Order: sequence, then structure tokens, then C-alpha cells
Amino acid sequence: MTSEFAIAVHALVFLNHKGETLSSDALADNVCTNPARVRKVMAPLKSAGLVGTREGVKGGYYMTLPADQLTLAQISDALRMPLIKASWKTGSVDKECLVASGMAGIMDGIYGELNDLCLRHLAHITIQDIDDRIFHSRSSAT
Repeated sequence: MTSEFAIAVHALVFLNHKGETLSSDALADNVCTNPARVRKVMAPLKSAGLVGTREGVKGGYYMTLPADQLTLAQISDALRMPLIKASWKTGSVDKECLVASGMAGIMDGIYGELNDLCLRHLAHITIQDIDDRIFHSRSSAT
């Protein structure tokens, strides 16, 4: 999974928890990254209609959908990044050996299947579910 996906989920859970418009500085502080990175991640979420923005002193990002209707699959779709991918491929298509020349394509197919499985699973997890997991585990621990 990409760090962008984790940042997006974290930011949306925090927006839901706070229930107000938050600046990229406030989100970045909670996510423990920098505001420019938060803005980069939030831009495609805004384009997809998952968050809105307000200008001005009290401006920032806000939720546009109820947390129980916003799935992790929607977030992944908005980011347009595969959840599973290889940063390096073994073998080479130029090799005569069928293993060396065919492995990258086979693995790409497997990664694609894994992405489909992940998205189907993430379609059943909402931002509200994550919020509930956080606060249920906190309340049962005390």
C-alpha cells in the first residue's frame, strides 16, 4: 500500500472525528507529515468529491459525505494508485529463457488480481468503521 493511501485515510478519519473544517497544517500535524504532502494527497480526493475546501482564515478541508458512506475503495479509486505494485521486476523480456522473459508479465497479472481483491474488501470498510475501531479499542482498554 502507498503512503498516500494511509495519509488520505488518516486525514479523513481525523476530519470525521473533529467534525469541522481543518487546515492542511492541522491535518499534517495529526498525520505527522508536512502540509504540502497533505495538500498533494487531498487534491484528488477533492476532485473526486470526497472532500470540499473553504477559503479564508478558517478555511481548509471538510467531509462531503457521511463517514458511514465513504469507503476505503472510494479513497483508493480517487488516488488512482494501485494498492499493490512492484517497484522492480525480475527477469527481462529480452532473455531466451521462458522464466526470465515471462516472469514480469505473470507477476503483473497476479498484482492486478490482488488489487481487485483488495478493492473488493475495501469497499466494505468505511471511514466510520475506522473511527469506531479507534474509539472502541480505546474505550475497552480503559
